[in-house]
Order: sequence, then structure tokens, then C-alpha cells
Amino acid sequence: MSQADSISGEPQIGAQDPRALRRHIVLVTGLAGAGRSTALKCLEDIGYEAVDNMPLDLLPHLVTGLAQASLPAMSKPVALGIDSRTTGFSSDGFIELVRQLKTDKRFRVSLVFLDCEDEVLRRRYTETRRRHPLAQDRPVGDGILRERQLMRPLRAEADLVLDTSDTAIGDLKAMLTGHFGLAAQPDLAITIVSFSYKQGLPREADLVFDVRFLENPYYDPALRPLSGQDAAVGRAIEADPAFPGFFAALTSLLWPLLPGYEGEGKSYLTIAIGCTGGRHRSVFVAGKLAEWLKERGRSVTLRHRDVGRAAG
Repeated sequence: MSQADSISGEPQIGAQDPRALRRHIVLVTGLAGAGRSTALKCLEDIGYEAVDNMPLDLLPHLVTGLAQASLPAMSKPVALGIDSRTTGFSSDGFIELVRQLKTDKRFRVSLVFLDCEDEVLRRRYTETRRRHPLAQDRPVGDGILRERQLMRPLRAEADLVLDTSDTAIGDLKAMLTGHFGLAAQPDLAITIVSFSYKQGLPREADLVFDVRFLENPYYDPALRPLSGQDAAVGRAIEADPAFPGFFAALTSLLWPLLPGYEGEGKSYLTIAIGCTGGRHRSVFVAGKLAEWLKERGRSVTLRHRDVGRAAG
């Protein structure tokens, strides 16, 4: 009998609605150094039982225990951290377990993969003076490459991929809460992020809007040192003849999309607004859009990814 075979089984819940009793299991994996332990702590903070680095061979036994727990305990969700450092790890074996778990109607299973840019991973290992687990006697870059190849099938299998390259702990917690928060949410948890095209697209973005066609306050010496959070910059952008029509079209496009996303079961939406330097136009438009949505009762988190970088 394989590991996957040992965790299968039919729910024993009588005539009650199985969906109301399914225990949520969030499996957190990804590249070493991408923030798995931090993600588990975030999930623990919002009410999950968190277990890290469980040997892969023990996962079926844990699942059996969860399935045999009394019904009150079934309401407590579980977050499990498993990656290439886990004893007995193999991508194929892990994928087999995940697929089998998803056929078990006693559970609702989500696989989260934490990714990160190679250079950021190198910097994190250099700053902490830790050795990469797959490159004990070789350069860190070799370990990152080897692990990325090893974990590629898991990334393709994941229900949710989060890139932590430019993500603060608070932002990661907000994203995880949006996807896996325990409190019932009447609508989408929306995050609006401003960014600089020079620094690359936010990988977590669902929708991206480019506002580089607007007049750039950077070229006004009085506005250059300011940001889109300053009133003078906002007035300058709103005075651009292109702005009113654009903003009206943007909100007209977005508003009818939101019920559609909710109807498909989506719980978290990231809207990215980009300009050249990520300091003036994108910051103002992102703030303006967040304000517009909040006025209409939507739950919105606003983040300015690159506002502290050089203007442009």
C-alpha cells in the first residue's frame, strides 16, 4: 500500500452537509528561504494549528488522526509546512499525497507554493550566513538552482503561488488572511498595489493597469521630491485632461467584475497600478481607487511597493 492509499476513506458524517464539516488543510511548501516558516506563523496567528517540517511518511498518520477526531475538533484548520528539507521528501511522493487528499471528502485541501527571485534568496542566505540545504559544500546559487528544478512540479501543482521577493511580513499575512481567513467575508478581500515598471511586475497581481500615459510629476522640480500621497501631486495628476476619463473607465470596468469573481469562489483579488518609477502616478491612482472602493463598502488593503525607491 502506498502512502497515498493509506489516507483515503469515506466521510462518516451521517446526513449532515459534508461541506460544513470539511476540515481545511493548508499545505505550505516552496523554495528554502522564501518564507515558509513565516507563512506558517501567519496562519497560526489567524487560527490555524501549524506543524512544520513533518516527515513525509508521517503525513498519512496525521491525516488519519484528523479524520478520527470528534466533530468539534473538525472545525480547527491545519497548516502543514513541507519542503525539500523534510525527511523523506520527494516531489512525486508529495504530489501523490496531495492529489489523494483532495479526493477525500472529509477535507478541503489547499497547496500553497512560496516562490522568490534567485537574487533575493542569495541575499537572504548571505545576510543570515546560513548554508543552503541543497548546497552544503557548494555555492548558494547551485543549491537554489537544484532546488528550483526539484520543486518545479510542485509549483505547477499548487493552488496558490505567492512570490515573496518584495513582500513584507505584514503584506504576506494580509494575503494569507485574504485567501484562508476563518471569518466569513461577504465579499472579496481586495489588495491594490502601486509599483514601478523598472522594478518589474508584482507577480501576485490578478489585474494590472499601466498609468504611464498620464503626465509625469517627476518632471516638475517642485513635485519631484514628493510622492502620489502628497496633495500637490494629486492635484497635478487630476488636472491632466486624460485622468477623468481614464478613472471613470477604470471603475466602470472593475465594478461589475467583482460579483463575477465572488460567484466563482474567488476570495482575494490583487489589482496592480504601475508607472515608471512607482512614486507619483501609480501611487496616486492606487490610493484614489482604494478610496473609491471603500466608499462603496469594499474591503481594501493599499500597498505602495516602490514608493521609497528613486523617482522616475
